[in-house]
Amino acid sequence: MTPENTSSPHILDVTTEAFEAEVLQRSLQVPVLVDFWAEWCGPCKQLGPVLEKLAGEYNGGFVLAKVDVDAEPQVAAAFQVRSIPTVFLLRGGEVLDGFPGVAPEGAIREMLQRHGIEPAPASPDALEGAAPATPPDPVAEAARLRAEAAANPDNAELRLDLALALLQTGDPAEAAQLLDGLPANLATDDRTRNARAHLDFAAALKDAPPAAALEQAIAADGGDLRARHLLGVRQLLAGEPEAALEQFIEMLRQDREFDGGLPRKALIDAFRVIDDPALVGSYRRKMSALLF
Repeated sequence: MTPENTSSPHILDVTTEAFEAEVLQRSLQVPVLVDFWAEWCGPCKQLGPVLEKLAGEYNGGFVLAKVDVDAEPQVAAAFQVRSIPTVFLLRGGEVLDGFPGVAPEGAIREMLQRHGIEPAPASPDALEGAAPATPPDPVAEAARLRAEAAANPDNAELRLDLALALLQTGDPAEAAQLLDGLPANLATDDRTRNARAHLDFAAALKDAPPAAALEQAIAADGGDLRARHLLGVRQLLAGEPEAALEQFIEMLRQDREFDGGLPRKALIDAFRVIDDPALVGSYRRKMSALLF
């Protein structure tokens, strides 16, 4: 038997016969996350999609090896797996870390980061040959998640996904209610923190002047940091992240203590909601240069 590749080259279904080559030997070149699971296991079905999503996002930063404990009991026994799901992180042929049960996405990201595992950039050839991705319709995605959440009321992950989708459709009130009702393990998830930051930005615009008026105020007085903050928030929520970061950096440059440290908070919250690692990294360095 040979491992059955899934649709992603970074996810493998591993057999006992192939474990030495596909996991132990492979871990000498790249970290391997081993997911022990079974078809009948409900929590496994909750964790599996999260691990697969991360494997795709990390683009070869690590390999996800899935081991069905029913089909491959010898491997599970060798790792002394007592419950499923159980996840181990291997590098250099040795176990570095791991966890039993379902862990939040944020905790898994923190574990990977703790061991220096970062997303790998897409190759130029892959980018050149890839067809442009069609983003999902936010309204349709919210409707789909609402139906799934209603059919699975005990699945808090679906409620979090629905809250994130509602933020994309401009419904912050319902999103906030869903976030408030999340269990403790998801309340500290990176996605929840990012959503909270998004809600804070949206709340800051209540009764705020339009962008044109804010631009006029800044042109008249470059030290009007309140206007800079509101303009930056408007730009961020309008899909102009670099313009927003420029406003927040200028606030930090002029007065880092303004309104209880608002410039630094605005930058950190913006870093949470901007999905552009290169841009965020650039402005993190600018912020550090100003602060330290």
